[in-house]
Amino acid sequence: MDEALYLKDHELRSFEAVVKKAEGTHLILDQTAFYPTSGGQPFDTGKILRGDEIFNVLDVKKSPDGIIHMVDREGLHAGDTVQGEIDWNRRYKLMRMHTGAHIICQVIHKQTGALITGNQLGIEESRIDFALDNYNQEMMQQYINEANGVVARDLPITFEFKSREEAMKIPQLSKLAMGLPPQITTVRILSIGDFDVQADGGTHVASTKEVGKIVLVKCENKGKNNRRLYYRLDEA
Repeated sequence: MDEALYLKDHELRSFEAVVKKAEGTHLILDQTAFYPTSGGQPFDTGKILRGDEIFNVLDVKKSPDGIIHMVDREGLHAGDTVQGEIDWNRRYKLMRMHTGAHIICQVIHKQTGALITGNQLGIEESRIDFALDNYNQEMMQQYINEANGVVARDLPITFEFKSREEAMKIPQLSKLAMGLPPQITTVRILSIGDFDVQADGGTHVASTKEVGKIVLVKCENKGKNNRRLYYRLDEA
């Protein structure tokens, strides 16, 4: 997705674009830094500006035609040059949550071999589901303690793009039980220092230390071999 600026620059907060398509309050831009709901990470909010006119972004989603931005009123037209501004406070919280999720998942995967069966990032609290036979609160707390040890290492977070053929040579590239979706031909590889390598299309902080402290909220049994972990983040 060449128009998806967030894939190459997680820190990009504003950008210029041209409206490619406008149908009422639904807009498709020639390029965007707004993240669309995907992979358990919620959409970005913010503003699209045409001069002094403000159009608030209420939702962002993927479609076969491109990334759709749903704004709070009509008025923009194809060919308009606009400025996009991300709600950075919201985005940054989700970036911290997402990096924290990767760290937790890798810790649990290394200890148990468990794969992810579901996840949902939130602003205040997030959850991850694992295919795991045995677990208890004390065990999960130990995993969270280990994850916080990784956070404290201040590891750099980097990414690169590889063809699917090249990417599939990387061991344990995906921690998802469903595996890598077949329609993906170019894979973005995210690395957390020497700790983890995963295929990922979401946004992340630049260093593990930005995550802050990971706090275990609770654990739930969601059925046969399916365990759910809730966590939140405190400031470092």
